[in-house]
Amino acid sequence: MSILMVNDRVSFVRLKELLDVTDGNLASHIKSLEKEGYLLRIKQFIDQKPNTSYSASKEGKIAFQKHLEALEKIINK
Repeated sequence: MSILMVNDRVSFVRLKELLDVTDGNLASHIKSLEKEGYLLRIKQFIDQKPNTSYSASKEGKIAFQKHLEALEKIINK
C-alpha cells in the first residue's frame, strides 16, 4: 500500500520487483486488498501485450492513513 500511496498507478511487474516477492505471494496480497476494496485494478494493452496495474482506492488511502496514525501513536507512547 505504501508504494501505491505515492504513485498513481503501479504495474504488477513493477510491484513484484519493488517488493522482491513471487507472483503467487503478490497475487495473494493483492487479492486480500481488493477484497477489502482498497485497490483498483486497471487492465490495458501496452504494445499489444496485456498489462495489469493497480492504484489505491479512496477507501484504501483512508485505511492506510489510519494505519499510519495508529503506528505513530504506538511509537510516541
